[in-house]
Amino acid sequence: MTKLSVNVNKIATLRNARGGNTPNVLELSLLIEGWGADGITVHPRPDERHIRYQDVRDLKPRLRTEFNIEGNPIPEFMALIEEIRPAQATLVPDGPTQLTSDSGWDVAAHADFLRSTIEQLHAWGVRASIFVGTELDNIRLAKEVGADRIELYTEPYASAYAADRAAAVAPFVRAAELAHELGLGINAGHDLSLENIAYLHECIPYLDEVSIGHALISEALILGLPETIRRYQLGLGNISE
Repeated sequence: MTKLSVNVNKIATLRNARGGNTPNVLELSLLIEGWGADGITVHPRPDERHIRYQDVRDLKPRLRTEFNIEGNPIPEFMALIEEIRPAQATLVPDGPTQLTSDSGWDVAAHADFLRSTIEQLHAWGVRASIFVGTELDNIRLAKEVGADRIELYTEPYASAYAADRAAAVAPFVRAAELAHELGLGINAGHDLSLENIAYLHECIPYLDEVSIGHALISEALILGLPETIRRYQLGLGNISE
């Protein structure tokens, strides 16, 4: 089974646009769980332009599904992970001013840092996932530095999907096959949508988790959140019509 973790950052973005607490991130996250999501993902950034650190604190005691916290492992982020102890921390090499994550780790260049960070996550009982591209040597190094999982950065797949989906998915299949052979768990995320999710899952049936936010919330403006989540679970083969 490939779990669907819904990233609720965009809900927080909408709330922050007006101030106040509408829409309510906690209430909607609980509803999203009830509508069939297998987990909730947040990606707090230092400027708190969407998810705030307090949102993370509010969510932790109330969620019933798996909690995944993404972010650059700066001291403030690591202190939050130590406090919250989520099921999974996904380490992402994004700078404080980046609009969105746009690349994976160069593991060789940051091997010592990643190894020590992952050791700390393990000491807190937190599963460690690192955000990577499809470079095979990079994935081998992810295993060497102690990662439990990788999260494949799927924007290149999504961008090329319409032109040639077989060519678009091929490097991701190779990367996932190697990770699977190494004993790494495999997550995927970034620009996955109802258009392209089923084919990715068909080609990589041993995906552990997909984390989807921007497209899912955008599609829900038309379909509604319950129906959108249902269609994602249908695309992942977790439910049938």
